Amino acid sequence: MAADGVVVEPGDMLCIHTGFAALILESSGKDRAAQEFLNEACCALDGRDPALLEWISQSGIAALIADNYAVESLPARPGPSSCASLPLHEHCLFKRGIPLGELWHLSPLAAWLRAHRRNRFLLTAPPLRLPGAVGSPTTPVATV
Repeated sequence: MAADGVVVEPGDMLCIHTGFAALILESSGKDRAAQEFLNEACCALDGRDPALLEWISQSGIAALIADNYAVESLPARPGPSSCASLPLHEHCLFKRGIPLGELWHLSPLAAWLRAHRRNRFLLTAPPLRLPGAVGSPTTPVATV
């Protein structure tokens, strides 16, 4: 983030581009070995890292979005037996009220932003109205 001049401010929806969603699209229809490669293909956040969880709390972000399966590593690295199996989810959703966006196709946006030496954009992502649901698909639109 420092190398790219990214500054996270309270209220930002933080989008993390790993390239994972693009790899999923590229592997569609290919053999099983190509699809199994995806399990180790890209980075993910370590939900058991206390410094990361503290940074999320202190940053004031409004949402945490990534182009991978779960934003955090799945499965999470081993931790205490009484601990959540997805600790970043527990921290963001239940303790902080920070929504998570998973499997967003961020590659075209990331390429455009890098080509134009930008890292900020207007993001709207209204969820479907699903009363009683635990999650909802969104219709994200980035305006640059």
